[in-house]
Amino acid sequence: MKQKILRFTKYSLLLGLAILATEIFWPRHYKVPTQLRRASTQYWDLATGSRIAYNLVTAQGQKKPTPIIYLHGGSGGPINDSNIKTLTQLAQDGYDVYLYDQIGGGFSNRLDNLEEYTAERHKRDLEAIIQKIGAEKVILLGQSWGGILATLFAADYPEQLEKLIFSCPGPILPIRPELKSAIAPDSLQLREPFFSNAQGNQESSNLRTRTMSYLATAFGVKLASDEEADEFYTYQSSKVNRSVVCDTTRSPQSTGGGGFYVSIRTVQSFYDIPDQRSKMKEVQCPVLVMKGQCDNQKWGFTKEYLDIFPNSHLVMIPNAGHAIAFEQPDLYLQTIRDFLNR
Repeated sequence: MKQKILRFTKYSLLLGLAILATEIFWPRHYKVPTQLRRASTQYWDLATGSRIAYNLVTAQGQKKPTPIIYLHGGSGGPINDSNIKTLTQLAQDGYDVYLYDQIGGGFSNRLDNLEEYTAERHKRDLEAIIQKIGAEKVILLGQSWGGILATLFAADYPEQLEKLIFSCPGPILPIRPELKSAIAPDSLQLREPFFSNAQGNQESSNLRTRTMSYLATAFGVKLASDEEADEFYTYQSSKVNRSVVCDTTRSPQSTGGGGFYVSIRTVQSFYDIPDQRSKMKEVQCPVLVMKGQCDNQKWGFTKEYLDIFPNSHLVMIPNAGHAIAFEQPDLYLQTIRDFLNR
């Protein structure tokens, strides 16, 4: 009897290990949309080594000398057709509008060395892109993480900025954790979103994806291929997107194309960013900060933009969350146009 028990225990352990190994090492697939290529997509080969996919919406009518560059959120979130459709209306006002997939996402190339996915790399890519465009000055429009990226550029190249537009920007780096507890004035009538990013991440993750994240951040190792990892990013986004709206019955659909590895490694690099707030305080160009009523970014992080940039002002967008352009596209555009015409 003792022999049978030992044999049963042995085989049970082996079975358990086999199941565990399968959960971790067996590739997975997710039933998610695949990003469709656009005939309008072009490419830059940058001196940084990045091959960047971009769309240029050419100015109509009397062309203004300063182009607009849209910096998408994420990090890892790609340009989608909705971004292009919305910002095309600014091209009708005479602006060349550039929308590009940051390295590691969309139709831009993926890097073999995960350690190269850093906020600093994104900033150097942006520097190289502006050199490619050849404009003396630019207008940066940063959404969420794109706003963080815009601050990094602004600190080093304030003379190249005509204007700055922040749409629900993430926290200025390095993050000041104490700002999470700042209380917003009652007059702003802020509302917490019904869902959080953490809930979406928890619902979508599994043992394999948690191991993927650990190996990627701790050792720079890709457990899964870029294709599988990016499929998971799209699946994860479908859950997280409920946190970016006031009306959760209308959360944005994931369109595919996001970059998993660039997302987690860029966030990891936030801790290596030196504090450049003193340089940001010297930026003199006009700055617009838009915040949705249900924005999932804490008020203290938004207020710091107003405190640091001397020529800034805030516009609250009612009945909109983190994705203002999705829930309030007309008000989003009108607010930007009013600011550009000032």
